[in-house]
Amino acid sequence: MTELAIDIRGISKRYAEHVAVRDLSLAVPRGAVYGLLGPNGAGKTTTIRMILNIIGPDTGSIHLLGRPCTDGAILDRLGYLPEERGLYKKMTVRDVLRFLAELKGVDRRTADKRIDEWLERLSLKSAEKDWGKSKVEELSRGMQQKAQFIGTLLHDPDLVILDEPFSGLDPINAQALKDTVVELKRRGKTVIFSTHLMDNAERLCDSVCIIARGEKVLDGTVASVKAENAGRTVALSLDGSASPEVMAVLHDTALVERVDDQSRFFEVELAVGADSQTLLRRVLETGARINRFERVQPSLHQIFLQRVGAKGVEEGMSGHG
Repeated sequence: MTELAIDIRGISKRYAEHVAVRDLSLAVPRGAVYGLLGPNGAGKTTTIRMILNIIGPDTGSIHLLGRPCTDGAILDRLGYLPEERGLYKKMTVRDVLRFLAELKGVDRRTADKRIDEWLERLSLKSAEKDWGKSKVEELSRGMQQKAQFIGTLLHDPDLVILDEPFSGLDPINAQALKDTVVELKRRGKTVIFSTHLMDNAERLCDSVCIIARGEKVLDGTVASVKAENAGRTVALSLDGSASPEVMAVLHDTALVERVDDQSRFFEVELAVGADSQTLLRRVLETGARINRFERVQPSLHQIFLQRVGAKGVEEGMSGHG
């Protein structure tokens, strides 16, 4: 049995003059949580649609769980949550979920048992209220998203693909989804999700691939990606808001190449050749009180900005997904 859940080799996809994906290769191991990261329009959704054989690549090959993605039988072992959500709004939640399960070959009795378990697990059923009996249109957006997530998992897929799963979720619902992703991994399932939210990827993923303008920028385990991009990052936390004098220091290009400003917390990338002790001394000279000053590995967010850059994000916003 192949050790790879997804094996992509040299795929490309062009729409007229626009190249949505260019010569992309990925190797996603079984039992991993894998993040496909990039700005809007980077090519993430196009890649997922090729994985699912919704559209075919112009060049290259895709194998899923050791078989070509064109093999129809393999699709029954996949669960897919699309970025564009869509449930039958006039049907009850239970009826929709039962329908989705039966499409994947799950018998009604098994489906109903699994539906009950998932509704309770994701707080859509309690002693006070069973949202499964409600019409989809009566649910909040977050509840509808959880219901569609349940529909993705009812047939117990080996490979789960989630396209921007955290989009529009409040913190409580987002945490419920994260907990489920962790549980799927414990059960040996493979989860691949696309996102532009780097914090979620850093906490959940074993490995990531960053793509921009249809091309792979980097990929590898989260630990290796952070280690390879380490060296000049300082975490700075202040007691109180930064004064204009502190901001002047942080925007001194001889000392600082880039800073992620979060009001009282800063992730600072030192300029080439700059000394972190010089930065510390100059911040102290402003009279600021420092709670934390530490050389650290950069966050995925900072790496993303370094490797993709604001220009790549802006260009991606106008491209195909």
